[in-house]
Amino acid sequence: MLSLWKKEDWWTIWLGAILIVGAASGLISYIPQLPKWADNWTNAFPAHLIVPILVWGVGLGALTALALKIMGDDVKTYLRGFVGVFLLAILAFLIGNHKTLAHYGFNDIIWALVLGMVVSNIFGKPRWLMPAIRTELFIKTGLVLLGAEILFNRVLSLGVYGLGVAWIVTPIVIFFMYNYGTRVLKIKSKELVATVATCTSVCGVSAAIATGAAVKAKKEEISAAISVSLIFTVIMMIGMPLLIRWMGLTEAVGGAWIGGTVDSTGAVVVSGSMVGPKAMEVAAIVKMLQNVLIGFVAFCWAVFWVTRVEVQSGSKKPSLKEIWIRFPKFILGFVGASLLFSFVLLPLLGQGRVDGIIKLTATARNWLFALAFVTIGLDSRFSDLKEAFQGQAPVKLYVVGQTFNLVLTLIAAIFFFRNF
Repeated sequence: MLSLWKKEDWWTIWLGAILIVGAASGLISYIPQLPKWADNWTNAFPAHLIVPILVWGVGLGALTALALKIMGDDVKTYLRGFVGVFLLAILAFLIGNHKTLAHYGFNDIIWALVLGMVVSNIFGKPRWLMPAIRTELFIKTGLVLLGAEILFNRVLSLGVYGLGVAWIVTPIVIFFMYNYGTRVLKIKSKELVATVATCTSVCGVSAAIATGAAVKAKKEEISAAISVSLIFTVIMMIGMPLLIRWMGLTEAVGGAWIGGTVDSTGAVVVSGSMVGPKAMEVAAIVKMLQNVLIGFVAFCWAVFWVTRVEVQSGSKKPSLKEIWIRFPKFILGFVGASLLFSFVLLPLLGQGRVDGIIKLTATARNWLFALAFVTIGLDSRFSDLKEAFQGQAPVKLYVVGQTFNLVLTLIAAIFFFRNF
């Protein structure tokens, strides 16, 4: 029982639950978010948002500090570093919310990563910031909140059509990429291969974090997988609508193709909107169906790793207890949030009220993701990334795997959505 309050993985569930309960009960009725802007910098950070954002920052810092205090960490040094991380997150939002940059995929997530890497690679890792590098606490709590957005009535609205694209292709691509990376490219780090494979085939960043936790990948390996994914996500987001028009695909087929291949959920919506409204809706729902697989895939990786990979490397045959210890606990929160919103809150409160709650939790998730990517950047040195990449093999793994994913998903999209 002590581990429930002393382990970071469990605290991501408790923090997510506190934010969900606060939003559902009305205790949290407003979470500020910076607006999109175009020409004038003053529109990027309106004066009336200064106090709400400061209050939100204090509240989020206090909440996470409480978790760390109970886990036995030094709260004072954490809070000093949290101020710097939070300010960098605000700057990432300011830049990423520019309408032109956001339209082409250069959003706050990318800028949070870039700003963090600029600080760590030019100025070194500031010691006073290091205690606030709590990447897994931030991003896993955000992933728990992401579960609230997976409503089964919306996910299943495409029926077998969407399931065919999202659930049949994904495991095939993972299997292909893992075997290609380990057997053909002979990449030494199987953890890196698993992370890149899942990142490519499921949903980018979220899948990379979940898989990295399940297989105990190094931080720089997770950063490498995420970096490659973010770069190609921007290229695909812009290029795929042009390719869809050139090929003369219907909106439904094009949307399913985008939803099944573009890594980021936000990029999927933007890319789908460039094709048309129906394409945008189909793309978003197919991506939601893939998001459902995050927990299942991470669980499968955890079991595979302790029963096959580590046994082959000389470890003893694992027990069920070892599998449970390895299992990323935040996935329980992710699945639990989805079930709670889909089968309890939705029938009880109605779609309108639930949408309002999800708007709050999604805003909180965006802040947590921004903090997480600032800390990923702060903890990433180019020298470490170079070592993780081990030459060009991981990039080749992503390119070949994504190409295979594009072809297979297109075939599935045409088959399932040709008469949609």
